[in-house]
Amino acid sequence: MKLVILESKAKARTIKKYLGRGWMVEACNGHVQDLPSRDGSKQSSKALWASKPGKLPNPPWMWTERAEGIVTKILSKASASGVDEVFIATDPDREGEFIAWRLSIIFAEFPSVARVSFNEITKQAVTEAIDNPLGLDMALVEAAIVRRLMDRLVGFRCSKFCRSWRLRSMGRVQTPTLGFVVNKELEREAHVPKEYHSVSVDSNGVNLKVKFHESNDPDAWLDDRGKYHSNRTSDTKAAKIAHATLMDSNSLTLVSVQEGKVRRRPQPPFTTDTMLQSANSRLGWSISKTSSVASSLYQSGHITYIRTDSTRTNADARETIRELIAQKFGTDHLGKGVGESRKSSKERVQDAHEAIRPTNPENELVETNEDEVALYKLIWARFAASQMSDSVRERRQMILSCEGLDLQLFGSSSWRVHAGWESAYSRYLSDVLTEPPISGFSIGSMWAFDKEPAMVTDVTKPPRRFSESSIIQQMKGAGIGRPSTYVSTVRKLVDRGYVEKDGSSLAPTTEGRLLWLDVVPHYNEESLLEGGLFTSEFTSTMEGNLDKIELGDSNAATTWEDFVGVFRSMHNNALERRRKMPTPRQLRYLERLTSRMSEEEKFAIWGLGGLEALSGEEVRGIIDSLSNAVQGEIQASEKQVALIIRLVEKLSLDLDIFLHEQGIVDIDSLTGGRDGTASMAIDKLISLDNSSPATERQISTILSMSENLEIAIEHAVELVKSESIETITKQDASSLIGILKKRIRSRRRGK
Repeated sequence: MKLVILESKAKARTIKKYLGRGWMVEACNGHVQDLPSRDGSKQSSKALWASKPGKLPNPPWMWTERAEGIVTKILSKASASGVDEVFIATDPDREGEFIAWRLSIIFAEFPSVARVSFNEITKQAVTEAIDNPLGLDMALVEAAIVRRLMDRLVGFRCSKFCRSWRLRSMGRVQTPTLGFVVNKELEREAHVPKEYHSVSVDSNGVNLKVKFHESNDPDAWLDDRGKYHSNRTSDTKAAKIAHATLMDSNSLTLVSVQEGKVRRRPQPPFTTDTMLQSANSRLGWSISKTSSVASSLYQSGHITYIRTDSTRTNADARETIRELIAQKFGTDHLGKGVGESRKSSKERVQDAHEAIRPTNPENELVETNEDEVALYKLIWARFAASQMSDSVRERRQMILSCEGLDLQLFGSSSWRVHAGWESAYSRYLSDVLTEPPISGFSIGSMWAFDKEPAMVTDVTKPPRRFSESSIIQQMKGAGIGRPSTYVSTVRKLVDRGYVEKDGSSLAPTTEGRLLWLDVVPHYNEESLLEGGLFTSEFTSTMEGNLDKIELGDSNAATTWEDFVGVFRSMHNNALERRRKMPTPRQLRYLERLTSRMSEEEKFAIWGLGGLEALSGEEVRGIIDSLSNAVQGEIQASEKQVALIIRLVEKLSLDLDIFLHEQGIVDIDSLTGGRDGTASMAIDKLISLDNSSPATERQISTILSMSENLEIAIEHAVELVKSESIETITKQDASSLIGILKKRIRSRRRGK
């Protein structure tokens, strides 16, 4: 018996069909072991693990959520079935190689453990991979390890730093991406609308515009970016005269015609980012929907691997699609092919995989769901188009005159004479003209109006916000993130409350602006080495360093040690800057300390410059000197008041009665500080809450953990001296869950 381990169940079902009897095909559901997650243990709270010079750290790789149960079942089933060969077929990328490395250690007890990799899930690709197993690519593994260590160090240290502003987190790639969104919003706010007028008329199906200025005219109309628009003017009088003259006329005279051809080249097959962008523009899908549908198509064996920066494709697949093009559209629609050559390493491309294409271009895919068919057709069309000829249009650029008008009109007419690649893309294109205007292009000919001339008065619009697809395009252009992280990075920004969706646009929240404009500058000081931790330039350099490790061009340990040194310098600089200025939390606390003082008393404390002029050290000194003196006079904070109200409602108590029982007149008279009446009330409410019966969720957790440890529930509750599971309190339930967690962790470590 032989065992194949993949990441997803859907992929496992597909491959099981190819292998048949004598094979076990199982799914590990992604990562099985990773850096310790936050669970309160000493290891999970670490940001950095020590290592010897020239060696990477060796952190304790811990089971991911639910992974231990899944992998243990696979191990037991494989042992019981007499498996003697294990093939680890996780995804063919950096993350997949890391998972394969952990699985190879876990399954080391079996006689033979091999790594297999394939870019497409077809019977031929799978059987060829199994017939030619590979060793683990430790360069890929080390790149994955260094990325994890980098993200852990930045995420833990910087997230702790930003909590002084009551913010949740910062991330190595996430935060620079937020910067794009915030900076775009600042551009929009700085935009000053500029009015303009334009005059046009439709004739012979062509939109003809009045040309008001030459580019070198002093009155030439320029937009915010300095771009010249010949059909716009700020001269209201000139626009009205042009419009009135056209209204009095019924025709234009053709003055000149410039002939030409326009060739439109096909684009290369899809990479991850171009697929996400195209599905957004052509199908109107979100990036998360596209990613999900594409994953399903890949796991079912219909398309190649979906995380790629490469545009090259398999020669056999190209030959197949070219035969189909010749049959369906004719040999004159065949082109030289685009996207077939490997890109240079300077372009930061992960070229380990092909572009995204159909595994079998002859398959029309009609047997699956509507969304999968829609995306498959788009991927098929893009691949087919890449092997087709240019589309060709005849184009005529024209200048026309109107009697009584000193200004000329200009426009262009085009019609397609050869469809080329557009034949494969026809469902995604609007109607295309294939005939020239009926009136022709004879100089001196009269062109009648199709409808009345129009005068438009408008103002320039602020730059558009980023959409999900355009922010990914920006990330790729800046060299931050990789195909496997584009979607998750944008999702994190939304989930963590830094960015919100406004229709299809991304707008920064108050928290997002605060993080980028107030917190990030502590790390992005211009004088810093590399320009700052959260600049796209520094992030791009780090991504490039990871790629070099992956390609074997750089030493992983050296890259990691260099990063730690640079990060320490940047983080220490940020801490020093923060010490020099008060944090928002300190300022809020100082305002509470002085809330019941007169303006004269406040003035005596912080002087002429006011509260905003105080340094961090000065604020800390004032807080220290005032805390003891005015402890009983501090007004309770909003957070304390909100907590009291929440606990009272949770315990179904009457707020006024509860306060009176504690000797407190009303909620407005609550005092803050450690010894204030608000703290006293909170302590009392927490005590009442802890002594109330355990929640259903707590009881369910205890039952599940006891079953896992094979401990009778009666014995489990005895650990906290409780009589039974029915009478256990919230506080005892919480203590018991902590005890059971420690026992489970000890078992995992083999203790």
